[in-house]
Amino acid sequence: MSEVQEFENQPVAANKLEPARHFAASYAGEHVAGTEFVIGALFVSLGVSTYDVIVGLMMGNILAVLTWAFITAPIAVRTRLTLYAYLEKVAGPGVVKIYSVINGALFVIIAGAMITVSASAVRIPFGIPPQVTWYPNSLSFVFVAVVVGIVISYVAINGFKKVAQFAAVCAPWMILMFLIGGIAALPLLISATEGVSGISSFADFAAVGDTFIWREQDNGIGIWHVAAFAWVCNVPMHGAMSDMTILRFAKKSSYGLFSALGMFIGHYMAWICAGIMGAAAAMILNTTVSQLDAGEVAYQALGWAGILAVVIAGWTTSNPTIYRAGLAFQSINPKWDRIKVTIVVGIFTTIIACFPFAFAQMLDFLGIMGLAIAPIGAVLFAEHWLLNKAGMTPYWNSYKGNNINVPALVAWLGSLCFAFLLNTVADVHLFFLLLPTWIMATVSYMVLAALSGAREDFTAQAAQEKAAYEARVAEEKAFFSHTEQIDTATAKDIAKNPLVMLARLVAIGSLVACGALAIWVYSAGPESLDQFQQWLIVPTILYFISGTYWFTKKESAETEETEYYSQQPEVESRG
Repeated sequence: MSEVQEFENQPVAANKLEPARHFAASYAGEHVAGTEFVIGALFVSLGVSTYDVIVGLMMGNILAVLTWAFITAPIAVRTRLTLYAYLEKVAGPGVVKIYSVINGALFVIIAGAMITVSASAVRIPFGIPPQVTWYPNSLSFVFVAVVVGIVISYVAINGFKKVAQFAAVCAPWMILMFLIGGIAALPLLISATEGVSGISSFADFAAVGDTFIWREQDNGIGIWHVAAFAWVCNVPMHGAMSDMTILRFAKKSSYGLFSALGMFIGHYMAWICAGIMGAAAAMILNTTVSQLDAGEVAYQALGWAGILAVVIAGWTTSNPTIYRAGLAFQSINPKWDRIKVTIVVGIFTTIIACFPFAFAQMLDFLGIMGLAIAPIGAVLFAEHWLLNKAGMTPYWNSYKGNNINVPALVAWLGSLCFAFLLNTVADVHLFFLLLPTWIMATVSYMVLAALSGAREDFTAQAAQEKAAYEARVAEEKAFFSHTEQIDTATAKDIAKNPLVMLARLVAIGSLVACGALAIWVYSAGPESLDQFQQWLIVPTILYFISGTYWFTKKESAETEETEYYSQQPEVESRG
């Protein structure tokens, strides 16, 4: 997506909107990352049954997709604004600054955890022990984390576009690595499960899962906790509206449904397969999954390809996260230099990476992160969907010229106090706090807005807002009517280039070979796992050589196509 426009405060013009395939690729790639290795393995130690994981994740991910599709995407497409620009319009510059500090800090912690994930793989060739406590117990690991942090921070400062392109190359392979890692590790668990010789039904899979992977414990954690977490873990993106920044480029709000690719590939298949790999690694090493890090889990299942997978997964997650954290802090004062801000962010992120507390407590941290900023999403939801229906005027705070929307700030902080009371006094689990907190923020904002001037007469301003929106919609329709017959030959010409065709064929063949190796090791049994790991690195290397060339040429064609369309009559945004 167009990161260069991250903090524009004007609606996106029609000639900047992007096709559906870009959203499909973005969601499928972004949600198959370093966190999946961590979360999938942590579910093994959560103490829930196989049925709870399979069904609970399905329910939670469906809720997440519905939130993206029917709350976030319609607001993004209607306004064509980033979250920051829309929040400033609704709540004022003062609230945006507070939000930026909190959001930036949370991004820094996530990025630090992902550097820890990458370092957990780099440490393996050097014989450094796994880091599974909140503090480092090896100076060598600290050195590795610092080196990885410096490299990732440097690239975030100087080469974000190249990293984004490389991430596009990695995405198909990363998705496949999770799948074949689970397939390759499964025979080891099957061979140790009494009465099961293979997986021919869900009952067989459940027998293996309940015995060695998701072993139910009497700890009060069940299917609804799993479902709630699957929904809550992405609240910053959907419920708190961060993905407005991406979805504002969508031609239709239905593009929010492409989030299903991320949820059911990354947060369903990948989490389940990571859990299988984690259980198998624990069995091989005769330990518990809580004593293993992401690098060890992937290495035991995939060998050197697993080390590469974890390094890339952590890298491609932490890099844009550091970049976005830098932008968040820079938005506090646009005069600050982005590079200098990102350097400072990179330093703090690297320090955090040396202390694996976020890595070890990822489930709880993601729950807290979602909860902390979810009330902002509730305020924006109320502003967009509810104020008109209640006889109030959206953007009333902007029309009054207030620097801070006091009802929004009180609703945000008050709902968090309410959540704290629910958690400490009523003992409501962290994962279940989102919905009551959201409702409290929505209701309190509606009441306070009504008392603070939202019912005043803003007829003229509202009419101007409506006219600007209708003009923008008309211009978008006119633009696409004008360009729908235009066809550029650049992409087709490049696709017919013999070298590009060969690279494409080798890349696809390499992925097929990886899949074939997984099928072979599943059929041959656990004694073939070492051979599988040795051979897997060969098609992996071939894929990255050919895939990088193919994707680079493809990206070049799409860039030329974008430049061509940008030369068409531009739709000026007036809203």
